Amino acid sequence: DIFYNNSFKNGMLLIKVSPEDLEKLFDDAERGANATLTIDLEKQEINGPDGGTIHFDIDPHLKHCLLNGLDDIGLTEQKRDKVASYEARVALERPWL
Repeated sequence: DIFYNNSFKNGMLLIKVSPEDLEKLFDDAERGANATLTIDLEKQEINGPDGGTIHFDIDPHLKHCLLNGLDDIGLTEQKRDKVASYEARVALERPWL
């Protein structure tokens, strides 16, 4: 899904939950000012005001990117040495490129 993937690329966490868990989240939200929810990305949990926990799944790669503040450019920069090595090798092997 384009929206889902683009949201992660913009640093937004989208969480898919079951209809039952969604209903629980709505019930918690109706508490108004006392409706504090905490999202723990590392543990993949949503913690409600009553101490209840909802677990969620997330792709490990997307989780890594969000936890480390990485976008596509940041991921590429992590491999800067490998990219430079590849470019140098290609320049030697295929100088016409």
